[in-house]
Amino acid sequence: MKRRSLIAGLFGALMALAGLDHQPFGGLPVMVKANADDSGKAARAPSMPMARDPAVAVAEEYEAARRKGTREALELFIARHGDDPLAEQARTELKRLSR
Repeated sequence: MKRRSLIAGLFGALMALAGLDHQPFGGLPVMVKANADDSGKAARAPSMPMARDPAVAVAEEYEAARRKGTREALELFIARHGDDPLAEQARTELKRLSR
């Protein structure tokens, strides 16, 4: 008799841990749509922000180097963006600083 009550108790504990209201015993979890809009598609929160425009980022970096006005800042910009049209302006600024 003790063996049956032990098995029943273990089975009851297992069922409580499995959460019968969430998934059936031995079954797979149920996918639930949350925040559905009028079209029936589930709304998704973006997992990461949209990428910035690379040209804007390079222009901002050039302006920061130009405002800093040091040889090191301009050389770093040229090293990072040597093929960008703004690199030529940075080279001109660098030559002007050398005088």
